Amino acid sequence: MGNVFSVSISTNDIAGCCDCTAARANYICKLAENRVTLRTELQKLRELKNDVNRKVDVAERQQMKRLDQVQGWLSRVEAMETEVGQLIGDGAETIEEKRLRGCCHPKHCISSYTSGKKVARKLQYMATLMSEGRNFEVVADIVPPAPVEEIPGRPTVGLESTFDKVWRSLEEEHVGMIGLYGLGGVGKTTLLTQINNHFLKTSHNFDVVIWVVVSKTPNLGRVQNEIWEKVGFCDDKWKSKSRHEKAKDIWRALSKKRFVMLLDDMWEQMDLLEVGIPPPDQQNKSKLIFTTRSQDLCGQMGAHKKIQVKSLTWKDSWDLFQKYVGKEVLNSDPEIFELAEMVAKECCGLPLAIITIGRAMASKVTPQDWKHAIRVLQTCASNFPDFFMVKELLIYQWICEGFLDEYDDTDGARNQGFNIISTLVHACLLEESSETKLVKFHDVVRDMALWITSEMGEMKGKFLVKTSAGLTQAPDFVKWTTTERISLMDNRIEKLTGSPTCPNLLTLRLDLNSDLQMISNGFFQFMPNLRVLSLSRTKIVELPSDISNLVSLQYLDLSGTEIKKLPIEMKNLVQLKTLRLGASKVSSIPRGLI
Repeated sequence: MGNVFSVSISTNDIAGCCDCTAARANYICKLAENRVTLRTELQKLRELKNDVNRKVDVAERQQMKRLDQVQGWLSRVEAMETEVGQLIGDGAETIEEKRLRGCCHPKHCISSYTSGKKVARKLQYMATLMSEGRNFEVVADIVPPAPVEEIPGRPTVGLESTFDKVWRSLEEEHVGMIGLYGLGGVGKTTLLTQINNHFLKTSHNFDVVIWVVVSKTPNLGRVQNEIWEKVGFCDDKWKSKSRHEKAKDIWRALSKKRFVMLLDDMWEQMDLLEVGIPPPDQQNKSKLIFTTRSQDLCGQMGAHKKIQVKSLTWKDSWDLFQKYVGKEVLNSDPEIFELAEMVAKECCGLPLAIITIGRAMASKVTPQDWKHAIRVLQTCASNFPDFFMVKELLIYQWICEGFLDEYDDTDGARNQGFNIISTLVHACLLEESSETKLVKFHDVVRDMALWITSEMGEMKGKFLVKTSAGLTQAPDFVKWTTTERISLMDNRIEKLTGSPTCPNLLTLRLDLNSDLQMISNGFFQFMPNLRVLSLSRTKIVELPSDISNLVSLQYLDLSGTEIKKLPIEMKNLVQLKTLRLGASKVSSIPRGLI
Protein backbone atom coordinates (compact mmCIF):
# COMPACT_ATOMS: atom_id res chain seq x y z
CA MET A 1 0.00 0.00 0.00
CA GLY A 2 2.94 2.36 0.63
CA ASN A 3 3.61 2.81 -3.08
CA VAL A 4 0.14 4.23 -3.53
CA PHE A 5 0.97 7.27 -1.45
CA SER A 6 4.48 8.10 -2.85
CA VAL A 7 4.00 11.10 -5.06
CA SER A 8 7.13 11.86 -7.15
CA ILE A 9 6.83 14.89 -9.43
CA SER A 10 8.97 16.87 -11.83
CA THR A 11 8.84 20.65 -12.04
CA ASN A 12 8.12 20.25 -15.72
CA ASP A 13 4.74 18.80 -14.78
CA ILE A 14 3.64 22.11 -13.39
CA ALA A 15 5.43 24.42 -15.79
CA GLY A 16 3.58 27.64 -16.32
CA CYS A 17 1.94 27.71 -12.88
CA CYS A 18 3.72 30.47 -11.05
CA ASP A 19 1.79 30.09 -7.77
CA CYS A 20 2.24 26.29 -7.38
CA THR A 21 4.99 25.23 -4.96
CA ALA A 22 6.57 21.77 -5.05
CA ALA A 23 4.52 20.71 -1.97
CA ARG A 24 1.27 21.63 -3.63
CA ALA A 25 2.36 20.06 -6.88
CA ASN A 26 2.92 16.78 -5.03
CA TYR A 27 -0.82 16.56 -4.25
CA ILE A 28 -2.10 18.12 -7.47
CA CYS A 29 -0.25 15.92 -9.95
CA LYS A 30 -1.40 12.65 -8.34
CA LEU A 31 -4.99 13.73 -7.69
CA ALA A 32 -6.56 11.94 -10.65
CA GLU A 33 -4.58 8.75 -10.04
CA ASN A 34 -5.24 8.79 -6.31
CA ARG A 35 -8.98 9.23 -6.88
CA VAL A 36 -8.99 6.00 -8.90
CA THR A 37 -6.94 4.26 -6.21
CA LEU A 38 -9.30 5.58 -3.52
CA ARG A 39 -12.30 4.00 -5.25
CA THR A 40 -10.47 0.68 -5.51
CA GLU A 41 -9.30 0.69 -1.89
CA LEU A 42 -12.78 1.70 -0.68
CA GLN A 43 -14.23 -1.40 -2.35
CA LYS A 44 -11.60 -3.58 -0.64
CA LEU A 45 -12.44 -1.98 2.71
CA ARG A 46 -16.16 -2.67 2.16
CA GLU A 47 -15.39 -6.33 1.42
CA LEU A 48 -13.35 -6.60 4.63
CA LYS A 49 -16.18 -4.92 6.57
CA ASN A 50 -18.65 -7.48 5.19
CA ASP A 51 -16.35 -10.33 6.25
CA VAL A 52 -16.09 -8.94 9.78
CA ASN A 53 -19.87 -8.40 9.95
CA ARG A 54 -20.50 -12.04 8.99
CA LYS A 55 -18.21 -13.22 11.80
CA VAL A 56 -20.05 -10.96 14.22
CA ASP A 57 -23.47 -12.27 13.09
CA VAL A 58 -22.40 -15.89 13.60
CA ALA A 59 -21.08 -15.09 17.09
CA GLU A 60 -24.19 -13.16 18.09
CA ARG A 61 -26.42 -16.06 17.05
CA GLN A 62 -24.49 -18.03 19.65
CA GLN A 63 -25.50 -15.48 22.29
CA MET A 64 -22.06 -13.81 22.27
CA LYS A 65 -21.42 -10.06 22.38
CA ARG A 66 -19.33 -8.18 19.81
CA LEU A 67 -16.15 -6.60 21.15
CA ASP A 68 -16.18 -2.83 21.65
CA GLN A 69 -13.10 -2.44 19.43
CA VAL A 70 -14.86 -4.32 16.63
CA GLN A 71 -17.95 -2.12 16.94
CA GLY A 72 -15.73 0.97 16.95
CA TRP A 73 -13.92 -0.19 13.82
CA LEU A 74 -17.19 -0.88 12.00
CA SER A 75 -18.44 2.60 12.93
CA ARG A 76 -15.22 4.20 11.65
CA VAL A 77 -15.47 2.26 8.39
CA GLU A 78 -19.07 3.42 7.88
CA ALA A 79 -17.98 7.02 8.49
CA MET A 80 -15.13 6.55 6.02
CA GLU A 81 -17.54 5.24 3.38
CA THR A 82 -19.67 8.37 3.71
CA GLU A 83 -16.72 10.76 3.63
CA VAL A 84 -15.03 9.07 0.67
CA GLY A 85 -18.29 9.02 -1.23
CA GLN A 86 -18.59 12.76 -0.83
CA LEU A 87 -14.92 13.31 -1.69
CA ILE A 88 -15.04 11.24 -4.87
CA GLY A 89 -18.15 13.08 -5.93
CA ASP A 90 -16.51 16.51 -5.41
CA GLY A 91 -14.19 18.11 -8.05
CA ALA A 92 -15.08 15.79 -10.89
CA GLU A 93 -13.02 17.94 -13.28
CA THR A 94 -9.49 16.50 -13.32
CA ILE A 95 -6.17 18.25 -13.71
CA GLU A 96 -5.77 16.82 -17.20
CA GLU A 97 -9.12 18.31 -18.19
CA LYS A 98 -8.03 21.67 -16.91
CA ARG A 99 -4.78 21.48 -18.89
CA LEU A 100 -6.68 20.73 -22.07
CA ARG A 101 -8.61 23.93 -21.48
CA GLY A 102 -5.33 25.72 -20.85
CA CYS A 103 -6.48 26.65 -17.38
CA CYS A 104 -3.92 27.12 -14.68
CA HIS A 105 -5.50 29.88 -12.69
CA PRO A 106 -4.22 30.12 -9.09
CA LYS A 107 -7.78 29.54 -7.78
CA HIS A 108 -7.93 26.19 -9.61
CA CYS A 109 -4.52 25.18 -8.28
CA ILE A 110 -5.65 25.87 -4.71
CA SER A 111 -8.82 23.82 -5.19
CA SER A 112 -6.91 20.89 -6.73
CA TYR A 113 -4.31 21.06 -4.00
CA THR A 114 -7.00 20.89 -1.28
CA SER A 115 -8.73 17.93 -2.93
CA GLY A 116 -5.46 16.14 -3.56
CA LYS A 117 -4.41 16.54 0.05
CA LYS A 118 -7.77 15.14 1.30
CA VAL A 119 -7.59 12.15 -1.06
CA ALA A 120 -4.02 11.31 0.01
CA ARG A 121 -4.92 11.49 3.70
CA LYS A 122 -8.00 9.32 3.19
CA LEU A 123 -5.83 6.73 1.47
CA GLN A 124 -3.49 6.71 4.45
CA TYR A 125 -6.37 6.39 6.96
CA MET A 126 -7.96 3.66 4.82
CA ALA A 127 -4.69 1.70 4.96
CA THR A 128 -4.80 1.93 8.75
CA LEU A 129 -8.40 0.65 8.83
CA MET A 130 -7.52 -2.24 6.51
CA SER A 131 -4.64 -3.22 8.79
CA GLU A 132 -6.84 -3.08 11.91
CA GLY A 133 -9.64 -5.11 10.32
CA ARG A 134 -7.31 -7.89 9.18
CA ASN A 135 -6.09 -8.35 12.76
CA PHE A 136 -9.51 -9.26 14.20
CA GLU A 137 -8.99 -12.93 15.06
CA VAL A 138 -11.73 -12.67 17.73
CA VAL A 139 -14.75 -10.46 17.08
CA ALA A 140 -17.01 -11.36 20.05
CA ASP A 141 -16.88 -12.74 23.55
CA ILE A 142 -19.12 -14.78 25.86
CA VAL A 143 -21.76 -12.59 27.48
CA PRO A 144 -21.77 -12.80 31.28
CA PRO A 145 -25.21 -13.72 32.61
CA ALA A 146 -27.44 -10.83 33.52
CA PRO A 147 -28.00 -10.28 37.27
CA VAL A 148 -31.68 -11.07 36.66
CA GLU A 149 -33.00 -13.05 33.70
CA GLU A 150 -36.65 -12.73 32.71
CA ILE A 151 -38.66 -15.94 32.87
CA PRO A 152 -41.77 -16.29 30.66
CA GLY A 153 -44.93 -16.62 32.69
CA ARG A 154 -48.59 -15.72 33.04
CA PRO A 155 -49.83 -12.73 35.06
CA THR A 156 -50.58 -13.48 38.71
CA VAL A 157 -54.38 -13.35 38.38
CA GLY A 158 -55.92 -13.31 41.85
CA LEU A 159 -52.50 -13.64 43.50
CA GLU A 160 -51.78 -9.94 43.83
CA SER A 161 -52.22 -9.86 47.61
CA THR A 162 -49.99 -12.91 48.04
CA PHE A 163 -47.39 -11.33 45.79
CA ASP A 164 -47.45 -8.16 47.88
CA LYS A 165 -47.05 -10.20 51.06
CA VAL A 166 -43.99 -11.99 49.66
CA TRP A 167 -42.42 -8.78 48.40
CA ARG A 168 -42.92 -7.04 51.76
CA SER A 169 -41.32 -10.03 53.47
CA LEU A 170 -38.24 -9.67 51.26
CA GLU A 171 -37.79 -6.18 52.67
CA GLU A 172 -37.81 -7.42 56.28
CA GLU A 173 -34.26 -7.78 57.61
CA HIS A 174 -34.99 -10.71 59.91
CA VAL A 175 -36.60 -12.74 57.09
CA GLY A 176 -33.95 -14.61 55.13
CA MET A 177 -35.89 -17.66 53.93
CA ILE A 178 -39.51 -17.76 52.72
CA GLY A 179 -41.52 -20.91 52.03
CA LEU A 180 -44.48 -20.71 49.60
CA TYR A 181 -46.78 -23.71 49.96
CA GLY A 182 -50.08 -24.75 48.39
CA LEU A 183 -51.95 -27.31 46.28
CA GLY A 184 -50.65 -28.50 42.92
CA GLY A 185 -51.87 -26.23 40.13
CA VAL A 186 -52.70 -23.37 42.49
CA GLY A 187 -50.14 -21.03 40.93
CA LYS A 188 -46.99 -21.30 43.09
CA THR A 189 -44.64 -21.42 40.11
CA THR A 190 -46.49 -18.55 38.42
CA LEU A 191 -46.11 -16.50 41.59
CA LEU A 192 -42.41 -17.27 41.88
CA THR A 193 -41.95 -16.35 38.22
CA GLN A 194 -43.53 -12.95 38.80
CA ILE A 195 -41.32 -12.38 41.83
CA ASN A 196 -38.25 -13.12 39.70
CA ASN A 197 -39.39 -10.78 36.92
CA HIS A 198 -40.28 -8.00 39.34
CA PHE A 199 -36.58 -7.60 40.15
CA LEU A 200 -36.19 -6.37 36.55
CA LYS A 201 -38.75 -3.62 37.10
CA THR A 202 -37.67 -2.23 40.44
CA SER A 203 -34.46 -0.97 42.02
CA HIS A 204 -32.85 -3.31 44.57
CA ASN A 205 -29.54 -3.98 46.30
CA PHE A 206 -29.05 -7.60 45.24
CA ASP A 207 -26.12 -8.64 43.05
CA VAL A 208 -27.78 -11.64 41.44
CA VAL A 209 -31.14 -13.44 41.31
CA ILE A 210 -30.87 -17.20 40.69
CA TRP A 211 -33.76 -19.44 39.57
CA VAL A 212 -33.50 -23.24 39.93
CA VAL A 213 -36.14 -25.98 39.48
CA VAL A 214 -35.49 -28.62 42.15
CA SER A 215 -38.24 -31.27 41.56
CA LYS A 216 -39.35 -34.25 43.63
CA THR A 217 -36.12 -36.23 43.31
CA PRO A 218 -33.51 -33.45 43.28
CA ASN A 219 -30.34 -33.89 41.27
CA LEU A 220 -27.96 -31.82 43.37
CA GLY A 221 -25.30 -31.89 40.66
CA ARG A 222 -27.73 -30.31 38.19
CA VAL A 223 -28.80 -27.76 40.82
CA GLN A 224 -25.15 -26.83 41.37
CA ASN A 225 -24.58 -26.45 37.62
CA GLU A 226 -27.55 -24.11 37.25
CA ILE A 227 -26.32 -21.96 40.16
CA TRP A 228 -22.76 -21.83 38.78
CA GLU A 229 -24.03 -20.70 35.39
CA LYS A 230 -25.11 -17.49 37.15
CA VAL A 231 -22.00 -16.89 39.26
CA GLY A 232 -19.17 -18.60 37.34
CA PHE A 233 -18.23 -20.24 34.07
CA CYS A 234 -19.95 -23.62 33.81
CA ASP A 235 -17.68 -25.38 31.34
CA ASP A 236 -16.96 -29.10 31.01
CA LYS A 237 -13.98 -28.82 33.34
CA TRP A 238 -16.16 -27.45 36.13
CA LYS A 239 -18.94 -29.98 35.47
CA SER A 240 -16.43 -32.81 35.93
CA LYS A 241 -15.64 -31.70 39.49
CA SER A 242 -16.99 -33.64 42.46
CA ARG A 243 -20.10 -32.37 44.21
CA HIS A 244 -17.99 -31.40 47.22
CA GLU A 245 -15.60 -29.34 45.07
CA LYS A 246 -18.53 -27.64 43.35
CA ALA A 247 -20.07 -26.80 46.73
CA LYS A 248 -16.84 -25.06 47.82
CA ASP A 249 -16.71 -23.03 44.59
CA ILE A 250 -20.36 -21.98 44.91
CA TRP A 251 -19.92 -21.09 48.58
CA ARG A 252 -16.91 -18.86 47.84
CA ALA A 253 -18.74 -17.11 44.99
CA LEU A 254 -22.05 -16.55 46.81
CA SER A 255 -20.35 -15.49 50.06
CA LYS A 256 -19.09 -12.41 48.20
CA LYS A 257 -22.53 -11.52 46.83
CA ARG A 258 -25.88 -10.41 48.11
CA PHE A 259 -28.10 -12.95 46.33
CA VAL A 260 -31.71 -14.01 45.94
CA MET A 261 -32.14 -17.77 45.46
CA LEU A 262 -35.48 -18.94 43.99
CA LEU A 263 -35.97 -22.72 44.33
CA ASP A 264 -39.09 -24.01 42.56
CA ASP A 265 -40.93 -27.27 43.31
CA MET A 266 -39.24 -28.68 46.41
CA TRP A 267 -40.58 -32.00 47.69
CA GLU A 268 -38.11 -32.88 50.40
CA GLN A 269 -35.62 -31.19 52.69
CA MET A 270 -32.44 -30.07 50.94
CA ASP A 271 -29.13 -29.45 52.71
CA LEU A 272 -28.10 -25.99 51.50
CA LEU A 273 -24.52 -26.48 52.70
CA GLU A 274 -24.23 -29.66 50.63
CA VAL A 275 -25.10 -27.61 47.54
CA GLY A 276 -22.88 -24.72 48.59
CA ILE A 277 -25.59 -22.14 49.34
CA PRO A 278 -24.81 -19.91 52.34
CA PRO A 279 -27.96 -19.85 54.52
CA PRO A 280 -29.51 -16.36 54.23
CA ASP A 281 -29.32 -14.33 57.42
CA GLN A 282 -29.15 -10.75 58.67
CA GLN A 283 -25.38 -10.67 58.17
CA ASN A 284 -25.18 -11.57 54.46
CA LYS A 285 -28.59 -9.92 53.76
CA SER A 286 -29.33 -12.55 51.09
CA LYS A 287 -32.75 -14.15 50.53
CA LEU A 288 -34.05 -17.59 49.60
CA ILE A 289 -37.61 -18.36 48.45
CA PHE A 290 -38.84 -21.86 47.66
CA THR A 291 -42.17 -23.39 46.58
CA THR A 292 -43.59 -26.66 47.86
CA ARG A 293 -46.87 -28.48 48.34
CA SER A 294 -45.97 -29.32 51.93
CA GLN A 295 -46.35 -26.89 54.80
CA ASP A 296 -44.26 -29.30 56.90
CA LEU A 297 -41.33 -28.87 54.52
CA CYS A 298 -41.36 -25.14 55.20
CA GLY A 299 -40.61 -25.96 58.84
CA GLN A 300 -38.01 -28.60 57.97
CA MET A 301 -36.14 -26.10 55.79
CA GLY A 302 -36.18 -23.53 58.59
CA ALA A 303 -38.20 -20.93 56.69
CA HIS A 304 -38.45 -17.67 58.61
CA LYS A 305 -41.83 -17.04 57.04
CA LYS A 306 -44.40 -19.49 55.64
CA ILE A 307 -46.90 -18.11 53.12
CA GLN A 308 -49.79 -20.17 51.76
CA VAL A 309 -50.70 -19.77 48.10
CA LYS A 310 -54.44 -20.28 48.21
CA SER A 311 -56.92 -21.20 45.51
CA LEU A 312 -58.49 -18.28 43.70
CA THR A 313 -61.57 -16.64 45.14
CA TRP A 314 -64.78 -17.18 43.22
CA LYS A 315 -64.60 -13.67 41.78
CA ASP A 316 -61.05 -14.16 40.49
CA SER A 317 -61.87 -17.67 39.24
CA TRP A 318 -64.87 -16.40 37.33
CA ASP A 319 -62.99 -13.42 35.87
CA LEU A 320 -60.18 -15.69 34.69
CA PHE A 321 -62.61 -18.23 33.24
CA GLN A 322 -64.52 -15.52 31.33
CA LYS A 323 -61.25 -14.21 29.92
CA TYR A 324 -60.41 -17.55 28.29
CA VAL A 325 -63.93 -18.53 27.22
CA GLY A 326 -64.75 -15.15 25.73
CA LYS A 327 -67.76 -12.90 26.26
CA GLU A 328 -69.14 -13.69 22.80
CA VAL A 329 -69.75 -17.32 23.80
CA LEU A 330 -71.02 -16.49 27.29
CA ASN A 331 -73.49 -13.90 25.97
CA SER A 332 -74.75 -16.07 23.11
CA ASP A 333 -77.35 -17.79 25.30
CA PRO A 334 -78.63 -16.99 28.83
CA GLU A 335 -78.54 -20.68 29.69
CA ILE A 336 -74.87 -20.95 28.68
CA PHE A 337 -73.97 -18.14 31.07
CA GLU A 338 -75.50 -20.04 34.00
CA LEU A 339 -73.93 -23.34 32.94
CA ALA A 340 -70.54 -21.64 32.53
CA GLU A 341 -70.62 -20.62 36.18
CA MET A 342 -71.15 -24.27 37.12
CA VAL A 343 -68.21 -25.35 34.95
CA ALA A 344 -65.97 -22.68 36.47
CA LYS A 345 -66.87 -23.85 39.99
CA GLU A 346 -65.81 -27.40 39.10
CA CYS A 347 -62.27 -26.03 38.62
CA CYS A 348 -62.02 -25.45 42.38
CA GLY A 349 -60.12 -22.18 42.02
CA LEU A 350 -57.06 -23.80 40.43
CA PRO A 351 -55.68 -21.52 37.68
CA LEU A 352 -54.27 -24.46 35.68
CA ALA A 353 -57.69 -26.08 35.49
CA ILE A 354 -59.51 -22.81 34.82
CA ILE A 355 -57.26 -21.84 31.92
CA THR A 356 -57.25 -25.30 30.31
CA ILE A 357 -61.00 -25.79 30.51
CA GLY A 358 -61.73 -22.18 29.61
CA ARG A 359 -59.76 -22.56 26.37
CA ALA A 360 -61.52 -25.82 25.56
CA MET A 361 -64.99 -24.32 26.11
CA ALA A 362 -64.28 -21.23 23.98
CA SER A 363 -65.71 -23.05 20.95
CA LYS A 364 -68.78 -24.56 22.63
CA VAL A 365 -71.89 -22.58 21.70
CA THR A 366 -74.79 -24.85 22.66
CA PRO A 367 -76.23 -25.52 26.14
CA GLN A 368 -75.97 -29.26 25.42
CA ASP A 369 -72.18 -28.96 25.08
CA TRP A 370 -71.93 -27.19 28.41
CA LYS A 371 -74.18 -29.66 30.20
CA HIS A 372 -72.06 -32.51 28.92
CA ALA A 373 -68.92 -30.71 30.08
CA ILE A 374 -70.31 -30.53 33.60
CA ARG A 375 -71.03 -34.27 33.58
CA VAL A 376 -67.49 -35.02 32.38
CA LEU A 377 -65.90 -32.82 35.04
CA GLN A 378 -68.04 -34.25 37.82
CA THR A 379 -67.04 -37.81 36.93
CA CYS A 380 -63.31 -37.17 36.34
CA ALA A 381 -62.22 -36.97 39.95
CA SER A 382 -64.54 -39.67 41.29
CA ASN A 383 -64.14 -42.32 38.60
CA PHE A 384 -60.40 -42.27 37.94
CA PRO A 385 -58.18 -43.45 40.85
CA ASP A 386 -54.46 -42.78 40.88
CA PHE A 387 -52.59 -45.40 38.84
CA PHE A 388 -48.84 -45.63 39.17
CA MET A 389 -47.07 -46.72 36.00
CA VAL A 390 -43.75 -48.56 35.86
CA LYS A 391 -41.33 -46.28 33.99
CA GLU A 392 -39.71 -49.15 32.10
CA LEU A 393 -43.04 -50.54 30.86
CA LEU A 394 -44.29 -47.09 29.95
CA ILE A 395 -41.21 -46.53 27.81
CA TYR A 396 -41.60 -49.89 26.04
CA GLN A 397 -45.21 -48.98 25.23
CA TRP A 398 -44.04 -45.64 23.85
CA ILE A 399 -41.53 -47.45 21.66
CA CYS A 400 -44.21 -49.78 20.36
CA GLU A 401 -46.66 -46.92 19.86
CA GLY A 402 -44.02 -45.13 17.74
CA PHE A 403 -43.77 -42.13 20.07
CA LEU A 404 -39.98 -42.29 20.34
CA ASP A 405 -37.41 -41.78 17.62
CA GLU A 406 -36.27 -44.85 15.75
CA TYR A 407 -32.94 -46.20 16.98
CA ASP A 408 -30.77 -49.07 15.82
CA ASP A 409 -30.67 -50.31 19.40
CA THR A 410 -33.26 -50.38 22.18
CA ASP A 411 -30.98 -48.58 24.62
CA GLY A 412 -31.14 -45.40 22.55
CA ALA A 413 -34.93 -45.32 22.69
CA ARG A 414 -34.93 -46.23 26.40
CA ASN A 415 -32.58 -43.38 27.20
CA GLN A 416 -34.79 -40.98 25.27
CA GLY A 417 -37.82 -42.29 27.16
CA PHE A 418 -36.22 -41.82 30.56
CA ASN A 419 -35.18 -38.31 29.53
CA ILE A 420 -38.77 -37.45 28.57
CA ILE A 421 -40.10 -38.82 31.87
CA SER A 422 -37.49 -36.81 33.78
CA THR A 423 -38.53 -33.67 31.90
CA LEU A 424 -42.21 -34.28 32.68
CA VAL A 425 -41.39 -34.89 36.35
CA HIS A 426 -39.37 -31.68 36.55
CA ALA A 427 -42.28 -29.83 34.96
CA CYS A 428 -44.65 -31.27 37.63
CA LEU A 429 -46.71 -33.07 34.97
CA LEU A 430 -45.77 -36.47 36.39
CA GLU A 431 -45.11 -37.51 39.98
CA GLU A 432 -42.61 -40.16 41.07
CA SER A 433 -43.14 -42.78 43.76
CA SER A 434 -40.79 -42.85 46.73
CA GLU A 435 -38.56 -45.47 45.08
CA THR A 436 -38.65 -43.47 41.79
CA LYS A 437 -39.40 -46.55 39.64
CA LEU A 438 -43.06 -45.58 39.25
CA VAL A 439 -44.77 -42.44 38.00
CA LYS A 440 -48.32 -41.17 37.88
CA PHE A 441 -50.14 -38.11 36.64
CA HIS A 442 -50.39 -35.05 38.81
CA ASP A 443 -54.06 -35.05 39.81
CA VAL A 444 -54.91 -31.79 38.04
CA VAL A 445 -52.98 -32.79 34.93
CA ARG A 446 -54.76 -36.16 34.85
CA ASP A 447 -58.14 -34.44 34.86
CA MET A 448 -56.97 -32.08 32.13
CA ALA A 449 -55.73 -35.03 30.03
CA LEU A 450 -59.07 -36.77 30.44
CA TRP A 451 -60.81 -33.56 29.50
CA ILE A 452 -58.75 -33.10 26.35
CA THR A 453 -59.33 -36.72 25.29
CA SER A 454 -63.03 -36.65 26.09
CA GLU A 455 -65.81 -35.76 23.69
CA MET A 456 -65.47 -32.14 24.85
CA GLY A 457 -61.77 -31.79 24.12
CA GLU A 458 -59.58 -31.24 21.11
CA MET A 459 -59.12 -35.00 20.54
CA LYS A 460 -62.82 -35.72 20.23
CA GLY A 461 -63.54 -39.16 18.79
CA LYS A 462 -59.94 -40.37 18.95
CA PHE A 463 -59.91 -41.56 22.58
CA LEU A 464 -62.39 -43.74 24.46
CA VAL A 465 -61.56 -43.74 28.17
CA LYS A 466 -63.88 -45.56 30.57
CA THR A 467 -61.49 -46.40 33.38
CA SER A 468 -63.03 -47.49 36.71
CA ALA A 469 -66.51 -46.76 35.36
CA GLY A 470 -68.15 -49.91 36.74
CA LEU A 471 -68.79 -51.33 33.26
CA THR A 472 -70.01 -54.92 32.97
CA GLN A 473 -69.88 -54.93 29.19
CA ALA A 474 -67.91 -53.08 26.52
CA PRO A 475 -69.17 -49.68 25.27
CA ASP A 476 -71.14 -49.62 22.02
CA PHE A 477 -68.87 -50.70 19.14
CA VAL A 478 -70.13 -47.76 17.05
CA LYS A 479 -67.83 -45.52 19.13
CA TRP A 480 -64.85 -47.74 18.28
CA THR A 481 -64.94 -46.97 14.56
CA THR A 482 -62.92 -43.74 14.65
CA THR A 483 -61.10 -44.33 17.91
CA GLU A 484 -57.31 -44.57 18.06
CA ARG A 485 -56.88 -45.47 21.73
CA ILE A 486 -59.24 -47.25 24.12
CA SER A 487 -58.84 -47.77 27.87
CA LEU A 488 -61.40 -49.93 29.70
CA MET A 489 -59.12 -50.58 32.67
CA ASP A 490 -60.42 -51.53 36.11
CA ASN A 491 -63.98 -52.47 35.22
CA ARG A 492 -66.14 -55.60 35.72
CA ILE A 493 -66.44 -56.72 32.10
CA GLU A 494 -66.88 -60.52 31.97
CA LYS A 495 -66.57 -61.27 28.25
CA LEU A 496 -65.88 -59.59 24.93
CA THR A 497 -67.84 -60.85 21.95
CA GLY A 498 -68.54 -59.62 18.44
CA SER A 499 -66.25 -58.17 15.80
CA PRO A 500 -65.80 -54.40 16.23
CA THR A 501 -64.49 -52.58 13.16
CA CYS A 502 -61.50 -50.55 14.31
CA PRO A 503 -59.34 -49.51 11.34
CA ASN A 504 -57.62 -46.73 13.35
CA LEU A 505 -57.20 -48.46 16.71
CA LEU A 506 -53.60 -48.37 17.99
CA THR A 507 -53.99 -49.15 21.71
CA LEU A 508 -56.45 -51.34 23.63
CA ARG A 509 -56.08 -51.59 27.43
CA LEU A 510 -58.20 -54.08 29.33
CA ASP A 511 -56.01 -54.39 32.45
CA LEU A 512 -57.52 -55.03 35.88
CA ASN A 513 -60.83 -56.39 34.56
CA SER A 514 -60.69 -59.13 37.16
CA ASP A 515 -63.94 -60.74 35.91
CA LEU A 516 -62.88 -60.93 32.25
CA GLN A 517 -62.58 -64.62 31.33
CA MET A 518 -63.29 -64.85 27.62
CA ILE A 519 -62.60 -63.06 24.35
CA SER A 520 -64.52 -64.64 21.49
CA ASN A 521 -62.97 -65.63 18.19
CA GLY A 522 -63.51 -62.81 15.68
CA PHE A 523 -63.02 -60.02 18.22
CA PHE A 524 -59.61 -59.10 16.77
CA GLN A 525 -60.64 -59.64 13.16
CA PHE A 526 -60.82 -55.94 12.15
CA MET A 527 -57.99 -54.31 14.11
CA PRO A 528 -55.22 -54.29 11.47
CA ASN A 529 -53.26 -51.41 13.04
CA LEU A 530 -53.41 -52.38 16.72
CA ARG A 531 -49.91 -51.93 18.22
CA VAL A 532 -50.47 -52.21 21.99
CA LEU A 533 -52.73 -54.78 23.69
CA SER A 534 -52.77 -55.21 27.48
CA LEU A 535 -54.75 -57.96 29.21
CA SER A 536 -52.76 -57.80 32.44
CA ARG A 537 -54.45 -59.09 35.62
CA THR A 538 -57.56 -60.46 33.96
CA LYS A 539 -59.01 -63.99 34.20
CA ILE A 540 -58.46 -64.75 30.51
CA VAL A 541 -57.73 -68.46 30.10
CA GLU A 542 -56.88 -68.52 26.39
CA LEU A 543 -56.38 -66.21 23.43
CA PRO A 544 -58.69 -66.50 20.41
CA SER A 545 -57.12 -67.88 17.24
CA ASP A 546 -57.89 -64.67 15.33
CA ILE A 547 -55.16 -62.94 17.29
CA SER A 548 -53.22 -63.87 14.16
CA ASN A 549 -54.92 -60.87 12.49
CA LEU A 550 -53.00 -58.43 14.70
CA VAL A 551 -50.12 -58.21 12.26
CA SER A 552 -49.11 -54.72 13.52
CA LEU A 553 -49.03 -55.71 17.21
CA GLN A 554 -45.76 -54.75 18.93
CA TYR A 555 -46.64 -54.89 22.65
CA LEU A 556 -48.63 -57.70 24.30
CA ASP A 557 -49.07 -57.87 28.08
CA LEU A 558 -50.39 -61.19 29.42
CA SER A 559 -48.94 -60.85 32.92
CA GLY A 560 -51.15 -62.05 35.76
CA THR A 561 -53.59 -63.93 33.47
CA GLU A 562 -54.88 -67.52 33.61
CA ILE A 563 -53.48 -68.38 30.17
CA LYS A 564 -51.51 -71.65 30.24
CA LYS A 565 -50.55 -72.03 26.59
CA LEU A 566 -49.77 -69.56 23.87
CA PRO A 567 -51.60 -70.27 20.59
CA ILE A 568 -49.53 -71.18 17.53
CA GLU A 569 -51.39 -68.42 15.65
CA MET A 570 -49.16 -65.93 17.46
CA LYS A 571 -46.43 -66.76 14.94
CA ASN A 572 -48.13 -64.23 12.65
CA LEU A 573 -47.26 -61.41 15.08
CA VAL A 574 -44.05 -60.65 13.25
CA GLN A 575 -43.88 -57.05 14.55
CA LEU A 576 -44.02 -58.08 18.22
CA LYS A 577 -41.28 -56.40 20.28
CA THR A 578 -42.47 -56.86 23.86
CA LEU A 579 -44.26 -59.89 25.36
CA ARG A 580 -44.94 -59.76 29.10
CA LEU A 581 -45.75 -63.05 30.85
CA GLY A 582 -44.83 -62.19 34.45
CA ALA A 583 -47.02 -63.84 37.13
CA SER A 584 -49.03 -65.61 34.42
CA LYS A 585 -49.64 -69.37 34.30
CA VAL A 586 -48.10 -69.89 30.88
CA SER A 587 -46.29 -73.23 30.92
CA SER A 588 -46.24 -74.11 27.23
CA ILE A 589 -44.92 -72.22 24.22
CA PRO A 590 -45.31 -74.00 20.83
CA ARG A 591 -42.06 -74.78 19.05
CA GLY A 592 -41.16 -72.17 16.47
CA LEU A 593 -43.52 -69.58 17.94
CA ILE A 594 -40.73 -67.25 19.07
